[in-house]
Amino acid sequence: MTLDKTKRELRIVFMGTPDFAVAGLAKLIDHNYIVVGVITAPDRPAGRGRKIQESAVKKYAVEQGIKVLQPTNLKNEDFLNTLKGFNANLQIVVAFRMLPIVVWQMPEYGTFNLHASLLPQYRGAAPINWAIINGETKTGVTTFFIDEKIDTGEIILQASIDISENETAGQLHDKLMNLGANLILNTVNLIENDKVLLSKQKESKELKPAHKIFKETCEIDWNKSLKTIHNHIRGLSPYPTAWTTLYNNGDELTLKIYDVSFSQEEHSFDVGKVFANKKIIRVAVKTGFIHLLEIQLPGKRKMKSHEVLNGFSIASDAYLR
Repeated sequence: MTLDKTKRELRIVFMGTPDFAVAGLAKLIDHNYIVVGVITAPDRPAGRGRKIQESAVKKYAVEQGIKVLQPTNLKNEDFLNTLKGFNANLQIVVAFRMLPIVVWQMPEYGTFNLHASLLPQYRGAAPINWAIINGETKTGVTTFFIDEKIDTGEIILQASIDISENETAGQLHDKLMNLGANLILNTVNLIENDKVLLSKQKESKELKPAHKIFKETCEIDWNKSLKTIHNHIRGLSPYPTAWTTLYNNGDELTLKIYDVSFSQEEHSFDVGKVFANKKIIRVAVKTGFIHLLEIQLPGKRKMKSHEVLNGFSIASDAYLR
């Protein structure tokens, strides 16, 4: 057996934090690529007990015996010297943070990012959520070389996928995670064989952003259309979760909503009026009803609506706003 002399010998530094990034890192390891180091977020307290939690990427890297760095400052001199010491010639970024130029320009073959949209659409922090919130029927993943701006670099590869009518952000996340891992592998293969063909992103007034989602973004506006409300809820499920205020028996309760269906019907009820029996909770909107299928009351676990109704009474004059 003779070695292929035309292939580049890659030494990879991988940067990422959540499960979405682990899939790509694992794909590289499974295909025997040399990952000389992993950069991930510092350990942080999380949950009710505020226990220190390691990132998903760190846990996987430690299991694989890969050196892990967790810098708080990406311009720190000690960090930069350690990063240079890896002698990496390619860096891969998945769900991490914006890199300073001194970092992304370091390796010989560049630094590429995996983004969960079909760029240039949905540049920003929450592309999966916004694609569903906006009612898209197709999305995908993109690899591109990082430049000075956010998600604007030259595109290496893309892969697309359909979004089904009732698909949630969580379900789409998992599909894109696997699609993205394969795209990373294909991108690395092109770089390894010096066969990358780049394409510039086309700027347009019709581009839709994917800006960070805040609590106020998640509040449901019951005056919107049936479809818009449905898309809003599934686009935020299971995280960060759509919410509303339930006015019931003199109480104001924050209600998280994870899953709904809807029916188009003519009626004369006020928007937000709540109807409940032993099996289902319905909310009147302009052209029909939203059926609440899975919800969470304050201090309670997420439950199906019929489970909630077993021990929770909804008044005849209850409403959501």
